[in-house]
Amino acid sequence: MGFSGHLVFARSERRLLEAPLLASAGPGLRGEAHEWPSRPGGWQTLQLEHGIWEDDYLPALVERTGAAACVADVSDSSVALVTGLDTSGRRWQAWLNLDNAAALLVEEPEDVDDVSLWVTTPEFDEALRRKRAELDAEVPADAEGALVWASAAGVRATAQQARIEELLRAQETFVEELFDALLDQLGFPEAADANR
Repeated sequence: MGFSGHLVFARSERRLLEAPLLASAGPGLRGEAHEWPSRPGGWQTLQLEHGIWEDDYLPALVERTGAAACVADVSDSSVALVTGLDTSGRRWQAWLNLDNAAALLVEEPEDVDDVSLWVTTPEFDEALRRKRAELDAEVPADAEGALVWASAAGVRATAQQARIEELLRAQETFVEELFDALLDQLGFPEAADANR
C-alpha cells in the first residue's frame, strides 16, 4: 500500500514543521510528518500523513512565508492533485499520473448497482477514455500555470513548457517521484541529498 496524504512544498527560514499552522495540528505531528532533504534557498518538502493538512492552510502558509507554495494531495502513491499558490493569490492545479486520475474521476452512471462489474464493461472503458482525453486537453494550461507559479516563486525559469507537459503526462509507480521531478524541472534547486 502506498502513501496517502499531502506533500507540502514551501520556502521558509525555519523548519516547516515549526510553522504555527502545522504546530496547531498537535504534538503527534512529528510522528506523522517526514521532512524530505531541503533544497538550497530554504525550499522544503514535508510529507504529511492523511488527515493533517487542511485546504485553508495553503493561503495561510503563503502569507506566513511570503513566498509561493504548493501542496500535492496524494492517494495511495498512485495519483496526486497539485495545487500551487503565489503571493498575489494566483492558483494553478495539475493532476499527476493522468491514467490513474482519469480512473478516479470517471463518473459512474446512476443506474449502476455494482461498480466492480461496471469497471469491466466497454461503457466504462469509453467513459475512462473520454475522461483521460479531458485531462490531457488541460495539460498545456496546467503546465503554463506551473511555470508562471515557479517564476512568481523567484525561480529562474529554465524549464521548457514541452518538458513540463511531458512530466504532467508521465506515469510513475510512485507519484511522489513525479512531484519531485516536477519541482526539479520547474527550476527549483535540487536537494544536495536526493535520497529521501
